[in-house]
Amino acid sequence: MAPLRTGSNAPPAVPENGPAPRSSALAARATHASRTYGAGDTAVTALDNLDLDLPAGRFTAIMGPSGSGKSTLMHCLAGLDTLTSGRVFVGTTDLASLSDRDRTILRRDRLGFVFQSFNLLPTLTAEENITLPADLAGRAVDPAWFDTVVAKLNLGDRLRHRPAELSGGQQQRVAVGRALISKPEVVFADEPTGALDSKASAELLTFLRSVVDDLGQTVLMVTHDPGAAAYADRVVFLVDGRIVRELADPTKDRVLDIMGRLGG
Repeated sequence: MAPLRTGSNAPPAVPENGPAPRSSALAARATHASRTYGAGDTAVTALDNLDLDLPAGRFTAIMGPSGSGKSTLMHCLAGLDTLTSGRVFVGTTDLASLSDRDRTILRRDRLGFVFQSFNLLPTLTAEENITLPADLAGRAVDPAWFDTVVAKLNLGDRLRHRPAELSGGQQQRVAVGRALISKPEVVFADEPTGALDSKASAELLTFLRSVVDDLGQTVLMVTHDPGAAAYADRVVFLVDGRIVRELADPTKDRVLDIMGRLGG
């Protein structure tokens, strides 16, 4: 296989191992997405006319060298940042059509977030941290869904514990439960295993895989870890703000090979 080219002359995305899985519905998408910071000689292009579809009920991983635009892409898809040009949709909702307040409501009601640094409230129990989004929105929690999420994450005997009484892996599972409690259209996971040891990382990734397979959730994960990316249905590789490769049914070795040639 020819070496991968990078930079502004990089080729269009080329699927590896055949086309990536597709669903009849899209949970989110970006079209002609560009994001530039600064102006003039100091301008930095983080996203460069990028197109990405996120099929509903699938697990997509985003990888690329440092500075490739991974986090910017996630933040723009999640409405945490805005594009310089192009459009982002969650379902059929164009984020550019929303006010700041409506974007905040969309993030609260229709999206879930899992970060490297757990972001749990130390004074609340695990159960209270999980139900926090619904509590803030003034909505009742669906008890059947709560029980399903807690069982899936194996947290039934930890619900009365506060974060300081939980291991790092347990805290991250609570964070996943919080992300799932509103039945989000997309769960965004930003380096979710970055603060975990290898055992806790494997457990968390297995849980994320299972919420896609068993609960029908859609997950987009940014990661630098080829082993983590191998849990996804497909991996999208970024270089200089552009998609240069897609890999369906990834394996750790295949991801390592591509990242090595991308300079990651």
